[in-house]
Amino acid sequence: MKDWKSAGTRLKSALSASARGIGRFPARRAAAWAGVTVIALGAGATALWVLTRPTLDDVIASAEARPRYQDSAGAPLLMARGVTSSGTSLKEMAPLLPQAVIALEDRRFRDHGGVDLRSIARALAVNTVSGGIVEGGSTITQQLIKTSYLSPEKSYARKLHEALLARQMEARYSKDEILERYLNTVYLGNGVHGVADAAQLYFGKSAAELSLAESAILAAIIRAPSEINPFNNSDALRDRATLVVTLMQQQGLVEADAADDARIALATMRFHRRSPAYGGWFADWVQPETAEIVGRIDGAVTVRTTLDPALQARAEASVNAVLEGSTREAALVALRPDGSVAAMVGGRDYATSQFNRATDAVRQPGSTFKTIVYLAALEAGYGPDTLLPDRPLDIDGYAPENFDGRFHGDVTMREAFAESYNAAAVQLAMEIGIDRVAEAARALGIEAELSETPALSLGASGMSLMDITEAYAAIATGRAPVEAHGVEGLALSSATIRPLDRRLPEPSGLAARLLSHRGEMTEMLRAVVTEGTGEAVGAVPGAVGKTGTSQSFRDALFVGWDEDLIVGVWVGNDDNSPMDEVTGGSLPAEIWARFQAGEAPASEEILVEDTPRAEEPVETVIVSEGLPGSTAVEREEAGGAKFQTVTSRPGTDPRPDRDAVRQLLNSAVEQKLTVGELSRVLRSKARGEESASNTCNVQACSRFYRSFRASDCTFQPYGNRPREVCTR
Repeated sequence: MKDWKSAGTRLKSALSASARGIGRFPARRAAAWAGVTVIALGAGATALWVLTRPTLDDVIASAEARPRYQDSAGAPLLMARGVTSSGTSLKEMAPLLPQAVIALEDRRFRDHGGVDLRSIARALAVNTVSGGIVEGGSTITQQLIKTSYLSPEKSYARKLHEALLARQMEARYSKDEILERYLNTVYLGNGVHGVADAAQLYFGKSAAELSLAESAILAAIIRAPSEINPFNNSDALRDRATLVVTLMQQQGLVEADAADDARIALATMRFHRRSPAYGGWFADWVQPETAEIVGRIDGAVTVRTTLDPALQARAEASVNAVLEGSTREAALVALRPDGSVAAMVGGRDYATSQFNRATDAVRQPGSTFKTIVYLAALEAGYGPDTLLPDRPLDIDGYAPENFDGRFHGDVTMREAFAESYNAAAVQLAMEIGIDRVAEAARALGIEAELSETPALSLGASGMSLMDITEAYAAIATGRAPVEAHGVEGLALSSATIRPLDRRLPEPSGLAARLLSHRGEMTEMLRAVVTEGTGEAVGAVPGAVGKTGTSQSFRDALFVGWDEDLIVGVWVGNDDNSPMDEVTGGSLPAEIWARFQAGEAPASEEILVEDTPRAEEPVETVIVSEGLPGSTAVEREEAGGAKFQTVTSRPGTDPRPDRDAVRQLLNSAVEQKLTVGELSRVLRSKARGEESASNTCNVQACSRFYRSFRASDCTFQPYGNRPREVCTR
């Protein structure tokens, strides 16, 4: 009985087990089909994703090409941090440089087809252990794709797209072409892209001149250019560069002795920040203008800028020579008649401070603003000989005083302007209306916020040096507003630079009425440099301008023009603290005169031809209109500005002897003459010329006649008549 029960139990268990087995097989088949379905859907989705990704042609077409910059002569523009866009061919690089990069970044570069599966497997292992994407396993080709055409996001989708594009690139370009593109675009820290720029920045040499140690340093920067470079964490850079040398030795690229020499060089090498050769502030200023223009164009663009390298170097040298031993800052901007920037200095040392004091510093222009007050008065019916009261006045507690602490009674507008009397200027502004002065400033292109109070007439409202210089350029050229620009032209597929249309606008309305009096205004500006506060620039041929000093000597300026350029100079302290009685007629005027004393720029926009042909009349261009003693002959210059000319007989030249003036200035520098001493020397020379002719008062005649020639006391009357003797 017990056996039957036991057998029944076993049969029941067997039947249950059989039933369970029969039930499992359909479940397995369902799971299998589900897996196949998921895989198929994933493969389909992947295929669809791949097919919808932009191709290499698509990403190249949509990429923003980095423009190549040139200076006004067509040479690569030396920018803020080296030579911008100065790409170099692989053959022109030191042979060890690409080898160093390959040794560290992509040892199998010559063997793979754009994607290195070994590197990818290694990266997957590292990323799995770390729990995130910390290593990419990218080849040089993939890095070029990523930095040139894709976003920097870290995702497997982006990595897959990168790999697909890398394969396409390898099929289209040779290994050397890919490597050359990579080395010319890779970021190497401190704002520099490409090995040519980096070689200039870090070592002051071309990529062809790099040593093994220097090549290893550039290769070592690539992984973390912002964190590890010669100017930041140099110890870590040495260690990584030494690793590069070791890898090159292990891969048989360099001999043991050469590797040891490189290690010693790396251990003893010292890094120094090099000041830019020139133009750092200009480079920063022009790039936004360039980006706005280039952004509308597809493909690579070459940008010809307006910067004159010789003038720029001279401007920076002039600032530093005059301010040598001083902690003061300075700025200078030089404009051509068409508004193009020929030179721009934003401070003493770009490497120390990249702040552009020529364009971004808002400072009080001081008495340089009086030019606008007096021009507004001329438009209102006043004249250079109109008498103004230079007497004490009190306007609701505002009581301006003159620099010399005295008042001078009734004086002519010419004298009040030349000597920069404050009380007379405020009285004049109140008579014509402060609102009228502000309107005149805006008509001349000043965009700064102006406070319509009596102090506006003395330049109490802040503005940039560029602002006030552009206003002076409007007076010099007879066009308004003058908007400074730094791009001369562009080149696309061909190397031909196509100039941009930069014609200055014809003035209208109030601007036209103001500029109809620019001849009289120029006469008064000339008086400033011949007998007033700007005598320090009196030796510069054709110089006119105005000094400016803000309250408590916080700002000092000189703004004006000569036969070639409109130039503004500012000197001051960054913290706005007072200077030790520095006026616009001292340091700024000295910088201005030193800058202008050099050779005239070799460009089509110069206003005077230095070597006229003997058979033709000499035309001396005068940036004025309607001056006593000048002819009515006009010539249209670049940008549409019109300049009057004085025509003399063949074989004569009404201009001062530039060589003699330069010799005098150089002698003054060598003898360390003060501004006052130099002025006395110039007066002495003028008296000597006067006594030789004994027919006129040189100072009076030079003040009244823009075409006055001291050597024979003659001036050029209207109507192109023969020159006449000044009898004043």
